[in-house]
Amino acid sequence: MLDIKRIRRNPEEVVELLKRRNSDLSLDKVLELDKKRRELLVKVEEMKAKQNAESKQVPILKKEGKDVTPILEDMKKLAEEVRVLDAEVKVVDEEIEETLMAIPNTPNPDIAIGKSDEDNKEIRRWGEPRKFDFEIKAHWDLGVDLNILDFERATKITGTRFSMFKGLGARLERAVAQYMLDMHVFEHGFTEIAPPFMVNADSMRGTGQLPKFEEDMFKLNQKDYYLIPTAEVPVTNMYRDEVIDEKDLPIYMTAYTPCFRAEAGSAGRDTRGLIRNHQFDKVEMVMYTTPEESYKKLEELTSFAENVLKGLGLPYRVVELCTGDIGFSSAKTYDLEVWMPSYGRYVEISSCSNFEDFQARRANIKYRNDNKKLEFIHTLNGSGLAVGRTFAAILENYQLEDGTVVIPESLRQYMRGMEKITF
Repeated sequence: MLDIKRIRRNPEEVVELLKRRNSDLSLDKVLELDKKRRELLVKVEEMKAKQNAESKQVPILKKEGKDVTPILEDMKKLAEEVRVLDAEVKVVDEEIEETLMAIPNTPNPDIAIGKSDEDNKEIRRWGEPRKFDFEIKAHWDLGVDLNILDFERATKITGTRFSMFKGLGARLERAVAQYMLDMHVFEHGFTEIAPPFMVNADSMRGTGQLPKFEEDMFKLNQKDYYLIPTAEVPVTNMYRDEVIDEKDLPIYMTAYTPCFRAEAGSAGRDTRGLIRNHQFDKVEMVMYTTPEESYKKLEELTSFAENVLKGLGLPYRVVELCTGDIGFSSAKTYDLEVWMPSYGRYVEISSCSNFEDFQARRANIKYRNDNKKLEFIHTLNGSGLAVGRTFAAILENYQLEDGTVVIPESLRQYMRGMEKITF
């Protein structure tokens, strides 16, 4: 959520930055509401000042033997008017918050201005895509042929865009997740969290999924709970409505969870195989830090996600998203895209974002600085990585001509020394 004071002070600057997102929304409504609120507060203060002045007159008049009935009646009338105005202020406050909740974050001024992913900027590449001297298979065919993936039974059990890992496939998927967690905890210094997989509406609002993206979420009928679309939601909300001492920052947290996404607007886009499912596993990284450090931490966070791909020997590239492609809550985002041979292109496998204080304002997460002043923290998060997509990339990049798949060396310790998945 944007700071209303910032909007009030520099409406033109905020509008200009929002336009870079290709947004035609106006700040007129929130500015009008803010003006109305301040006018109401002036009236309230004037009436309260009059109340105080009259209350001081009552004992004086009584001492002089004068009738205080008229002034007491006036004070009663003032109290009722103040009550009505306070109620109006509360209504306007709620309207301001509702309006601000619908406004996206302003993009960092330095990122490229563009309309779509075609305008994103490639930053760097690592690794050379493998050149195959045989006809390659897509991961969905490799997995089915090796009897480690079962899409048909997953569809029978639930529906389309669900997957099931079997035997060595289930073990490999677990190995991938364990490898990621171990790297983040033991090499990158994260604290592992095992959060709930369901969250309340306040948590979804805190990270920006609600109210804008409700149609993309799975909601429970019995309670006002949602299945998490990513561990970012429960982990970021751990400190909602709390104050953290600056000496405890930065805070690094990582979590391995299933993720559930209805993705109402993505029909037909990469829905075959493991790339875009309604349920998938992911290892998430979340950082809390100070405003002064947040962009330095974004580079660090991105490097941590890159380390996973490097350790698995998977070629990838890093892309800086343009203003028209960054997420609703993000100020700046790097996407990591892994090489997928069957696609003949790089496919997103991680997004690493700096939200600045946007989420912290929504979730009311503050820190107390050295001067004892309360400020909103900056939050960051990144996929470290999407487990199913990593699994798919391993199958495709490590496949052999006979249809078997070599297990990356870094995963073999989790596979009891196994070097290859065979028929």
